Amino acid sequence: MNERYGWVVVAAGAVITCVAMGAMFALPVYLQPIAEETGWTRAGISGAMTLGFIVMGVAGFGWGALSDRIGARPVVFMAALLLGAGLVLASRATDLLMFQFAYGGLVGASGGAFFAPIMAATVGWFDKHRSLAVSLVSVGGGVAPMVITPFASVLIANYGWRSAMLAIAIGAVIIVLPASLLIRRAPALVEAPVPAGDGVAIERRPSAAASALRTPQFVVLAATFFLCCAAHSGPIFHTVSYAMICGASSLAAASIYSVEGVAGLFGRLIFGVLADRLGVRRVLVAGLVLQALGIYTYIYVTQLEHFYMLAVVLGMAYGGVMPLYAVLARDYFGPHVMGTVLGAATMTSSIGMAFGPVGGGWLYDNFGSYHWLYVASAAVGIAAAAMALAFPPPKRDEGDQQGEVQPA
Repeated sequence: MNERYGWVVVAAGAVITCVAMGAMFALPVYLQPIAEETGWTRAGISGAMTLGFIVMGVAGFGWGALSDRIGARPVVFMAALLLGAGLVLASRATDLLMFQFAYGGLVGASGGAFFAPIMAATVGWFDKHRSLAVSLVSVGGGVAPMVITPFASVLIANYGWRSAMLAIAIGAVIIVLPASLLIRRAPALVEAPVPAGDGVAIERRPSAAASALRTPQFVVLAATFFLCCAAHSGPIFHTVSYAMICGASSLAAASIYSVEGVAGLFGRLIFGVLADRLGVRRVLVAGLVLQALGIYTYIYVTQLEHFYMLAVVLGMAYGGVMPLYAVLARDYFGPHVMGTVLGAATMTSSIGMAFGPVGGGWLYDNFGSYHWLYVASAAVGIAAAAMALAFPPPKRDEGDQQGEVQPA
């Protein structure tokens, strides 16, 4: 397989995910100026982000399935237009419901198109360096908070939140649309015409996508992804509050996120290289165990410098394992169902992410500390590692080249 153009797809995917996801996840910096100008409640404004997560997870499944039929390029192209329209409409919103629909509905729906379709297109180009390739694509999402969010803050300070959001919308469309044209299907995925009389061949591809979601391999993949995200979402969301309870200032506590973000970039690269050399399943299990141990260690941490040290470990762990699910999926499923498989798996991971914040809040409200949040999250993390051990060795045969699901 010719990997040279594959690296162009990787570069385009990294740029797209950085700009698109950065534009979506910049809402926190708009929160205060929106509340001050409009009088809307912070809970109502933040609700747009909650809605966005839910819509993104559901839409990701639809976008992924659509990319199996028409390719990732038109999917990303359409999503870029939807992203721009949602941000423009949100920037002009005069009531909260309109804002929630635009940002949570339209922008959230577009966000589901920037993982599964691009990852599915990327893995099709690579055999030798597949783990590294998908890790580099995911670097775009890791860089986004360090690029788009500060840029949005500068625009807000100088021009106000409405003009800033409008500018981000226009800039995102200008960058993502041309970049989407570089996303191509690998030559192996371009099928020759199927003879009209070959009824079996005509029906095989649609049934393959549905069959993939009923296999034990997908169940294990989705369950592992769900448990992994459920394990780290609570600690990620609540650690700033925990650090402030331990005496850190709000600014210092918030900087823990930045340390995790930078560590996550290195984790993506390191885990990607190791997965290509040692095998993706081994690295995934090791990363999940490291994540669980790091989460549990929080119950012993009270000093800011220790929070930073733990942020490095956790950032590398959860940042490093996240791209590996796409690589693992490709080991079990043919290339023509990858969008559907990754879209469905991403939807389950979004549900897992939703459990952590609310679960951590409930535990704190009922027990008066975050101790049991970290204990429970670590236990869920160990369950994720145990679930990952259930993956059987992948089998390769001619059917894999045709997009069929490989049995255990």
